[in-house]
Amino acid sequence: MTSPLHPFLGLLAAIVFATAADRAFGQEDPGRSKVGSLEATVYFATNGDPKAAGEKAQEIGESLAEKLGSEERLSFAHYRAMGADTQPIFRSYENWAQPLKPSDEILVRFETRTQPKADSVSLDLELWLARKKILKTDANLRPGRPLYVLGPEWRGGRLIIAVALAK
Repeated sequence: MTSPLHPFLGLLAAIVFATAADRAFGQEDPGRSKVGSLEATVYFATNGDPKAAGEKAQEIGESLAEKLGSEERLSFAHYRAMGADTQPIFRSYENWAQPLKPSDEILVRFETRTQPKADSVSLDLELWLARKKILKTDANLRPGRPLYVLGPEWRGGRLIIAVALAK
């Protein structure tokens, strides 16, 4: 003999289980919490005509040009900013910066390696050109101290990719 409550108890148990699952999965994922922001910028550097970078390229400030020029391998007569992208750095998830939007020819993939400190973030960093990984490195970024990567030759100059903690 079955009780008329039996089907009701099964339905009630299913509702309780579904509600508990919704609460567990609906909670904020602590790995998705933002621990900082990363800015990826692409510069065009040349000793030739800087107009080769195109109409959208913008001149950079004199102090940045001097800073870039002080590094022997990054020393050129002219620099132009091509594009930049700022993306959040998540505690436990990878993210991507796309500095030449909408183009995906240059992408920067990054993910924290360790718990970020107040004055630095340790990242796994990858540079992708034309959908091919060309650089993989561990980077310890500090505010005001970008990492510069001398990129490929392009239009009679070179691309420089800067990766920095955003303010």
